[in-house]
Amino acid sequence: MSIISNVMEQVNKSDKKQLKGKLRTGTVALLIALLAAASATYAWYIYNTSRHTTKVRMAAGAGVNLQISNSYNGTYGSAAVLDSFSGQLNPVSTNRISGGFQKVLGFTNGTENQSNLVANLFGKGAYTDYYKTSLFLKSNGESTDIYIADIGFEDSDEKNPISSAIRAGFVVHKAGRNQPTEAEYIFAISDKKNPEAEYNTATGKEGDVLDCTKTDGTTVSFTPYTSAAYCTYDKNTGTVSLKSGSLKLCTTTGKNGSAGDPVQIDLYIWLEGCDEDCTRNLCSQTLKNLSVSFAGVVKES
Repeated sequence: MSIISNVMEQVNKSDKKQLKGKLRTGTVALLIALLAAASATYAWYIYNTSRHTTKVRMAAGAGVNLQISNSYNGTYGSAAVLDSFSGQLNPVSTNRISGGFQKVLGFTNGTENQSNLVANLFGKGAYTDYYKTSLFLKSNGESTDIYIADIGFEDSDEKNPISSAIRAGFVVHKAGRNQPTEAEYIFAISDKKNPEAEYNTATGKEGDVLDCTKTDGTTVSFTPYTSAAYCTYDKNTGTVSLKSGSLKLCTTTGKNGSAGDPVQIDLYIWLEGCDEDCTRNLCSQTLKNLSVSFAGVVKES
């Protein structure tokens, strides 16, 4: 998979301005292979005019307690071939996944103390602007609390880390088939900083994202989860330890070796257009690999 930019509005060079994203357990690892060369994005307001297509192939492995499938009634086991992605990841923004994503559709000239180009028209993000797939987890033993153990990644250029502007979102459904959502969590996958970072929206301040309830460019303060919310998983011993900030995503039910209803978790990956790290110098960079690992802690009876 590679991170791709949309066909963007071409602007005159004279108008351009550099703008500145363990306990008994089993574990499930989700691997996203980023296959093609890619460009990322010029910025929230200035886009790359070239177009590329990429495919994402995904596989997952499971431990003793957790099982995974790419469909509710599919085969659960140690591996699952998940949905492919063929499209472009374009800069979009949201403070709540369930409220939808927005992107810039139009621009106007900036005023004093603003960039030369300022977004003035916003619209709904298309499903091709971001990546989405669904995972189905179940325990084949006792009821198990599920945590994220790691979100790993590899940048094509450490000096211009595209990971700095990537978000991973997890939308958790109630246990069972075709159940409503119960919670959602948005993570920044990296604590790296783009050396050319600069907050690039017309209003708001660093850390703000678009308010999903409005379409006029209104921004709101938003703090994504970070690695501080992971649990700690020891691959050698299969042990999970919880930190004070470890965030439980959900609980899969099970009893005396029998599995309960699977839990659906929708995974979203996108470029956060309002992230100050989402800037022009990343346009030729690729997120070469990204992996998400889940760990399960068996609940005490």
